[in-house]
Amino acid sequence: MTPLLRASFTKKYARGPAIHVEALEITNPGVTVLFGPSGSGKTTILRCLAGLETPDAGEIVFGSQPWFAEGKSRVRPKHRNLGFVPQDYALFPHLTVAANIAYGLRGRTAAERNARVAELLTWLGLDGLSSRLPVELSGGQQQRVALARAVACQPKLLLLDEPLSALDTPTRLRLRTELRRLLRQFDIPTIFVTHDRLEALAIGDDLVIMDEGRIVQRGPVQEVLSRPANLSVAGIVAVETVQPGRVLDLENGLATVQVGPVRLMALVTDLPANTAEVFVCIRAEDVILSNDTEAQSSPRNRLAAIVLTLSNEGPLVRLELDCGFALTAILTKQACAELDLKEGARVYALVKAPQIHLVPRSG
Repeated sequence: MTPLLRASFTKKYARGPAIHVEALEITNPGVTVLFGPSGSGKTTILRCLAGLETPDAGEIVFGSQPWFAEGKSRVRPKHRNLGFVPQDYALFPHLTVAANIAYGLRGRTAAERNARVAELLTWLGLDGLSSRLPVELSGGQQQRVALARAVACQPKLLLLDEPLSALDTPTRLRLRTELRRLLRQFDIPTIFVTHDRLEALAIGDDLVIMDEGRIVQRGPVQEVLSRPANLSVAGIVAVETVQPGRVLDLENGLATVQVGPVRLMALVTDLPANTAEVFVCIRAEDVILSNDTEAQSSPRNRLAAIVLTLSNEGPLVRLELDCGFALTAILTKQACAELDLKEGARVYALVKAPQIHLVPRSG
C-alpha cells in the first residue's frame, strides 16, 4: 500500500537530544498516536510535519508532493492543506465561535463560508454558540471549535498536539470517547500526540513509541501496549508488573517461567530461541481477581494472593498484591465491593497465558 505520508528526517537543537525520525509512514485514514514521555520529540515531529519548524536533513512527502527535501525549497505551512490543533487550542480570543471556524476559509465567498460554518456548528453540536467568545465556552466546547476550525477547509491531514491535556480529569475522560467518534466521522488521516496510555488506547488505531528522539516501536495500539519490544518500551507504556523470570521449558509455543517461588505459563510467539533469562510483563487490567476456591477457570495461571494496598483512582481501584512476587491489578470500585477486598484479604489472581509477555534480558 502506498503511504499517504512518509517522513525520514533529523532535527537538531543546541540543547537536548536530536530528533531522528526513521521511516514514519501513515498508510490509512485512521488515527496514528505518537506516544512517549515529555521531551521525547513528539511535538517536534508534529511541528516539522506542519511546516512550523524545518528539519536539518531528510525528507517529508505527502502523497506525491514533497513537503520538505534536504537542499530544496520547502512547502510553506499554508500550502500543505493540513489542520493543526495545538495543546491550548489557540482560539482567537477576540473572535466569535463562527469567526474562529471561518478563519481558514478566507479565500471563499461569504456564502460558502457561512454555509460551511453552519454545517460544522450543527455537526459538532455547537448550534446556538456561534456568537460566543472562547472565554464563554467550556473546555469541551473550545475543543470542538478548535477541531471545527482545523477541518473547515477539508484538510488532507489532521495534526493534534495533546488536545485533551489542558482539561480537568473528568472532562478529559468524557471527551476521549467523543473525540474518537469525531475523528472517525472526519475520515481524515490523523496524527495524535499524547503521553497518556489510556488516551492512546481509547483514540488510536496505530501507535508509534518515541524515546529520546527516536522511534523505538510501532504497530497496532493493542499489540504495542500488550507486547512491548523491550524493557525500555515496557516502562514507557507503563506496564505495571515487570518481574525477572527464567524460562524452564518451552513446548508448542507455551513457556513455563519461574518467577520467584511461582511458576507461570506464558504464550510465546516472538521470543528468540534459547532465551532463558526474561522479564515477565503483565498489565494490571489483565489481572482478574476472584475469591472462588474452585480451580475450574479458563486462565492457566491461578495464583493465591494477599492484598497489600488499595488506592482509589477515580472510578477504579489499584491493588498491590503479594502472590510470591509483586503483582498489580486494577478493578472497578463495584468489583472491589462485591469481592469485599481490603488490606490483608486473601484472593486468587487469574492471568491468561496470552496476557503474559516475555522480554529477553541480559545477564
